[in-house]
Amino acid sequence: MLEEMSIRNYALIDSITLSFRPGFNVLSGETGAGKSIIVGSLSFLMGGKAEVDVIRSGCDEASVSAVISVINNNDVSEWLKNRDIECDENTIIIRRNIKTTGRGSIFIQNIPVTRQDLSEFMGLLFDLHGQHNHESLLKKENHRRYLDRFAGIENEVNEFSRTFLELSEKRKSMESSLKSEREREERLEILNYNIDEITKAAVQPGEIRELENEAQKLSDFEKLAELVNTASGCFFDNDSSAGQQSEVSRSLSVLSLTKKAKNALDSASLVDSSLNELSRRFENLYYEAEDIAGELRSYRDNLIFDPHRLEEVNDRLSLLYKLKKKYARNAQDQAGSEEEAILLYKKNAEAEIDTLRSADENREKLKTQITALEKLLITKAQSLREKRTAASVNLNRLITGVLRHLGMPNAGFLVQIVPKPQSSFGHYGTEDIEFLISANTGEPLKDLAKIASGGELSRVMLAIKTALLSDKIQETSGVDTLVFDEIDTGIGGEVALKVGEYLAQIGKIKQIFCVTHLASIAVRADNHFKVEKRTEGGRTYTGIGPLSADGRRKEIARMLAGEAGETALAHADELISKYGNLS
Repeated sequence: MLEEMSIRNYALIDSITLSFRPGFNVLSGETGAGKSIIVGSLSFLMGGKAEVDVIRSGCDEASVSAVISVINNNDVSEWLKNRDIECDENTIIIRRNIKTTGRGSIFIQNIPVTRQDLSEFMGLLFDLHGQHNHESLLKKENHRRYLDRFAGIENEVNEFSRTFLELSEKRKSMESSLKSEREREERLEILNYNIDEITKAAVQPGEIRELENEAQKLSDFEKLAELVNTASGCFFDNDSSAGQQSEVSRSLSVLSLTKKAKNALDSASLVDSSLNELSRRFENLYYEAEDIAGELRSYRDNLIFDPHRLEEVNDRLSLLYKLKKKYARNAQDQAGSEEEAILLYKKNAEAEIDTLRSADENREKLKTQITALEKLLITKAQSLREKRTAASVNLNRLITGVLRHLGMPNAGFLVQIVPKPQSSFGHYGTEDIEFLISANTGEPLKDLAKIASGGELSRVMLAIKTALLSDKIQETSGVDTLVFDEIDTGIGGEVALKVGEYLAQIGKIKQIFCVTHLASIAVRADNHFKVEKRTEGGRTYTGIGPLSADGRRKEIARMLAGEAGETALAHADELISKYGNLS
């Protein structure tokens, strides 16, 4: 559960620290007040991509941090354990910032992590649903993933995919083994030439970067030598070997000044013992400067320009670049470095040579392996089909039930499972999966993307989203916090009341955040926050804070009529009396 969030210099926000409670939390405010900024900052904290333009004008960086309580979440505990991150009394602290340079940092419990790690971790705790999720749910290619997640068979699907890829590789090997003798000999000649070229080059992992650094040093030798001489000259009086003397070295060097100050402080400490510590520190400073001076002089004395070495480095780099262009292109994604990609090509080429040379011997073995994999794949595909079919029945029922609760009593929802052509396997099974909807009685089932009404689309998306999370909307497991941004688009009246009621029900077992412009949804809130924009000193600020009972009354009235007049306030009182949950 999100307990606290701090936002600094993010968009129009100067500095905000917010405390949150369990239940149904509503964020409201006038259009343009900055509600999307609050959601954006939360998305940033969840690992979303960020651009430097989110940094408040005139500031060097933007930062968002959060305090999150974690109780009885095995997935989170396992994730933290695998990365040696400890949960302090069921509390996790997340921090992320971005600087104007485009660089940023992310910490979980003061442990630096990557953006991918952050996104993965926060995905175990939060689920953010906004307009961009509409687009994701409307894409047919995502429907299979949603059904598999609901069915809890993602690992089984991944195993099927691995088996499918293994079978594909075996079939390719079989095709290669069936090539004519002439084709095999030509291929062997090419592979042997390539392997020989890589072998003679004796490629070593990491050497391209090392050579590039050395080439840079040798190419800029004159500038490097000048800078080192200048630095060295600052440490010694009349250091003729340092070249032209700087203003410092023509008077007193760093060592001379430091020694003079040290001797003076030594004498002064004999008069006033309170200077002993300062004298000791200056003595350390002197010896440190003396040590630096020695190392710098040694570096300078050993700095030698070797034009022949520069030529050797450039020649070696030219060869490596050539090999990289020829052999690393297709293996780069599977290797850790360019050199490793070249060596991986060599390894694969050697394996292919072994296959080609023993084609007759391996053909029967491959045929047996392919037959076994095909049988295994058929078994796995049958298992997936059965589990998907069973899950689709439950998903149909759940989504249809939610739609009826949200004011679409005649809606029909279907997870359509269509078998692929006979003996046709895909990466994920033998069927195509698509979500279909009929919004009204008598209407045929059709693609989600063909839903015309924005209000219907919002309710269908909410129904699908919560149904897909049904295994997680439990007291002690899964995602703890759900965020709904503008889920009320295109709805109003009785439907809005039903949506508000539904969100409030989920809020009894999960922490819910909902950005809304509808009073009939906001009135259901356990906790109500108002987002406001103000101008001070020629600058614009976005702020947010919890509403008191009276403040909430006025905000509900504003949401109803645009301003808190007597009629609107009376209507707000009626709604609050009938539906209000705010404590």
